Amino acid sequence: MRVDDARFNAEPGVVTGLSRREAEVMELIADGHSNGQIARHLFLSEKTVKNHVNRIYAKLGADSRVTAIGLWRGRKAPGAPSRREPGEDPPR
Repeated sequence: MRVDDARFNAEPGVVTGLSRREAEVMELIADGHSNGQIARHLFLSEKTVKNHVNRIYAKLGADSRVTAIGLWRGRKAPGAPSRREPGEDPPR
């Protein structure tokens, strides 16, 4: 197993199970990039990006880009503290 294949959590309390590369691809998907754009940005073949996307879908339990984006954006673990913007009041 390569280091890139190890599970990666960007911050404490985040549940993903994605590798660093998969998380990078998922961020680009969530930003609205196509597979071709992602391939060019990461210097990968489009087929490699498609493979990453399929593994991401499997790991997140998604059946589409829209579902994957929704799951990715709402990936906080239950009970994990949420990030607040500076000056925002804490939840009551």
